[in-house]
Amino acid sequence: MRALITGINGFVGDHLANYLQSCGIEVFGTTSQIDSRKSTSNSEIFVNDLTNEISIIQLLNEVRPEHIYHLAGQSNVKESWESKQGTLNTNVNLTLNLLEAARKSEISDIVRILTIGSSEEYGRVADMTVSIDENVSLQPTNPYGISKAAVSYFAKQFFDAYGLKVIHARTFNHIGPGQRLGFVVTDFASQIVELEKVKGEKIIKVGNLEAQRDFTDVRDIVRAYYLLLSTASTSFGDVYNVCSGVPVTIRSILDKLLSLSEQSIEVIIDTNKLRPIDIPLYIGNNQKIKQLTNWSPEYTLDATLFDVLDYMRAKNKVVQ
Repeated sequence: MRALITGINGFVGDHLANYLQSCGIEVFGTTSQIDSRKSTSNSEIFVNDLTNEISIIQLLNEVRPEHIYHLAGQSNVKESWESKQGTLNTNVNLTLNLLEAARKSEISDIVRILTIGSSEEYGRVADMTVSIDENVSLQPTNPYGISKAAVSYFAKQFFDAYGLKVIHARTFNHIGPGQRLGFVVTDFASQIVELEKVKGEKIIKVGNLEAQRDFTDVRDIVRAYYLLLSTASTSFGDVYNVCSGVPVTIRSILDKLLSLSEQSIEVIIDTNKLRPIDIPLYIGNNQKIKQLTNWSPEYTLDATLFDVLDYMRAKNKVVQ
């Protein structure tokens, strides 16, 4: 079997490539930058920014993947406020280019495509104390969520109108080793590692600690993605939440990371880190994907946080 991963050099793409290869799958990938043709996985990587439909068709006809995992995109809520048009172009227009190319390619009848969405598509739900399932109406509250909601509608449209085998994953917060800065866990871990290298007063600056989110290890996430495309009974044109189903406070994440350090670190609130719109509680419902694939998370939160901090220390050459 062959798989194509767009955005293969990203956080999730690299983990997915490694997982697929461990399953005996031949992996190919795309990157948007010429100097980024390297991956820690042993994959053949093509430079293709997904802006040209013809070049995508040529790529698909050459590689002939049975699975396409569309990971390329802008995935940061804060950045989406700063670049609204850029976020919509990257997440919506490039997805449309890929879907159009797939339906016009020689593999349109066989290829299965996974588009990646987000819990941000749901936005502010009526009852935040109840876990969010796929039937909840979409009310995104930020440009990133709006862009991913649009992707979900196009995924369904391409199945309904053209029979393209597309499904959409609405993924809740995913964390793990290798995630870039700009996300809560890596930002915490990075600050802690930097403070471990200095003497004197140690202060970590944070945003809202009371919000509760649904976190899943990226290594569990990529396994879910593979199962969604490889399960024979997958319903194309459908949406599946990928989440743990367990709410965790940001404060408990920080407390656990601090407990893994021997340093005495003071915590202060930085108003610049607060979002324009923030939702206090988000719990995903993962029963639909469990029923389809028997998937469930295997990594504990403690294990994930340990691995994130360990990765950050190794990256910064910190010796405890």
